[in-house]
Amino acid sequence: MTGTVVPSVLATGQVPSRVQRRGRYLPESMRHPGKMLPSIASQVISLFSRPGELVVDPMCGIGTTLVEAVHLGRDAAGMEYEADFAGLAAANVQHARAQGAAGNGRVACGDARNIASVFAGLRGSAALVLTSPPYGARTHGHIRSGVRDGDGGPVEKWNHRYSTDKGNLAHQPLPELVEGFGEILAGCGELLRPDGVVAVTVRPIRIDGYLVDLPGQVITAAEKAGLVLMHRLVALLCGVRDGRLVTRASFFQMLAVRRHQEKGSPVCVTAHEDLLIFRKQGAHG
Repeated sequence: MTGTVVPSVLATGQVPSRVQRRGRYLPESMRHPGKMLPSIASQVISLFSRPGELVVDPMCGIGTTLVEAVHLGRDAAGMEYEADFAGLAAANVQHARAQGAAGNGRVACGDARNIASVFAGLRGSAALVLTSPPYGARTHGHIRSGVRDGDGGPVEKWNHRYSTDKGNLAHQPLPELVEGFGEILAGCGELLRPDGVVAVTVRPIRIDGYLVDLPGQVITAAEKAGLVLMHRLVALLCGVRDGRLVTRASFFQMLAVRRHQEKGSPVCVTAHEDLLIFRKQGAHG
């Protein structure tokens, strides 16, 4: 948007995610293993759209982008591959409307690589596309660590899979996942109005212990899809208190870092997501 002052760092992790969602989302929303932080969605929507405009999320999960958009008076449209989560996203939008949200939201269930066809009536009308790629078939999810005789017991994991459906893009090897995400971005580009913005939140990931620059790969895929990188910002996942960072890293992040540090590797926990801001090639504003 012309004249928008874009901060390089967004303080989006001041409040834990579970507190950000409490009461604003249905309790069963916590089942999703890769939810976007609501404060990231709300700040991005406020920066790059105005009330009454359209916000799109092609991989909407439990509907975080949609919920925050309608609470901010925007209209929203989302797609979700998994029928279970698509239904939950629609229910969360209805929950937001019941709480007084002024915007309208819609959810379609299907493969987001077809989003330009599914939402053909919205071509050229979206002010903002906001989304995040999946991080593989499994994520950290929820854990419970047992204790036996003063020692650490077995770790129980749940809600750590997007699905068991092999057609879900999350199940593809990383090169195919990134390629598919690029196809989704290309389709979303058709929904954008001329001065519209695509925002992607993404962080580096570890595969077999090695750090992979997923943000860099997303930038390459977006450029192939006809998008131009305008900003690479920081959205904090941690809090800031008295000049110090308050980590909100998961159990498994902390465990991986501890193991690397024990081997002498200078590894730190992830405290932010990259926020990548794109426009269509040739767009101005």
